[in-house]
Amino acid sequence: MSFLTRRKPISRDLTSGHGLKATLSWPHLMALGIGGIIGTGIYTLIGVGAGQAGPAVIVSFAIAGGICALAALCYAEMATLMPQAGSAYTYAYAGMGETVGWIIGWSLILEYTVVCSAVAVGWSGYAQGFLVSQQLGLPAMLAAGPGGDPAGLVNLPAVFITLAVTGMLLVGTRESATVNFVLVLVKIVALAIFIFIALHHFDASHFTPFSPYGFQAHVDGDGVKRGVMAAAAVIFFAFYGFDAISTAAEEARNPSRDLTIGIVGSMVACAAIYMLVAAAALGASPFDVFSKSGEPLAFILRDLGSPLMASVIGWAAILALPTVIMVFMFGQTRVFFAMARDGLLPKALATVGPRGVPVPVTIFTGLVAAVIAGGLPLQIIAELANAGTLAAFVATAGAMMVLRAQQPGLERPFRTPLWWVVGPVAIAGCLYLFWSLPDLTKQLFAAWNLLGVVVYLAYGRTRSNLAA
Repeated sequence: MSFLTRRKPISRDLTSGHGLKATLSWPHLMALGIGGIIGTGIYTLIGVGAGQAGPAVIVSFAIAGGICALAALCYAEMATLMPQAGSAYTYAYAGMGETVGWIIGWSLILEYTVVCSAVAVGWSGYAQGFLVSQQLGLPAMLAAGPGGDPAGLVNLPAVFITLAVTGMLLVGTRESATVNFVLVLVKIVALAIFIFIALHHFDASHFTPFSPYGFQAHVDGDGVKRGVMAAAAVIFFAFYGFDAISTAAEEARNPSRDLTIGIVGSMVACAAIYMLVAAAALGASPFDVFSKSGEPLAFILRDLGSPLMASVIGWAAILALPTVIMVFMFGQTRVFFAMARDGLLPKALATVGPRGVPVPVTIFTGLVAAVIAGGLPLQIIAELANAGTLAAFVATAGAMMVLRAQQPGLERPFRTPLWWVVGPVAIAGCLYLFWSLPDLTKQLFAAWNLLGVVVYLAYGRTRSNLAA
């Protein structure tokens, strides 16, 4: 069988006892999704997006959220059809063949790892803002990496939180999910407080001009890529997280019900929260003021004369942003685990510890994410993460459509409505967002996947479980 076309069998049965423990119910999965979605995107990247699109960043949120909603419907169908670890990698492997599956899996490894790093850098901004307010600020050399602004030696807080979350995940899946559930509640309460205070200072004049940089992504005179679509391509980062739920499919107690509720429910809830927070932030402060802060929500509250509530927001971010790192590190380890179990990576990496955790890949992911977080600025990391995610979304929508056409009789507990519309529109939207990313991001993504092809041809092609 050609390695270009051989496909993973579609089965709801897990592989020969070498699987992960089913310990998660739908509240855990929905909290996993909300925990992954509500994080750096709204606490930190709202400032980056506002700097690129002005008040029209609300439109950027709507566009990115709409594309993610379509992708979420495709994920819900594929996750309930194949409740196995691996997410888009598994779906692409089954729908479009091993080579495409490998490329998507390799992209997911990039996505999840750099997301962990990006959120760690966002967390560091809030942690340092809090430390400075308490006159406990770190030396400049330890507050940012060489690529930061201003440049330093290492972003020590980002390294610290990444390794701390790695340790939490090693404790156990259910224990990690329970901690995540509690901290998600903290995040939601904090955002509700922000909305309540900000709306009392709402000034409609802050929305004029509404779209100062236009709609299409373009490079401005200062060399910065701006426009509604440029912002959408970056704050797209703010919406994904639901895809991490699909990586937990193998650990869901009732996949048919729980995965659908978790994926679709978390997307709907977070879209509503995001729109409210963005509108409140823009109404309370001019975009060109708060967009320059690494902790925009706390900055706005301090600027409004509410330092105590700003501290509450800062504390909430410090406590709750690590849940995003936890969700995506969880997702990355499950993708890595699935690829190793399929033979495309060394099978020793698929070793599961007594607590049901894939220990080797969890430690490896934590160390790599800590190195990236320590040395690179937030925007570059977030943009690179978006490239991998967009590839995964395209692959999931594509796999859904291929299997609908080739195997229409398969049992599908959840069926994507109007799949012949939802699938193509999701793919087209993702491709447009990808095109709107900076050229450097696209070049780095291409280089990463070129390396991946070399690794696959040298190792995975001959060691795959499906190899003749």
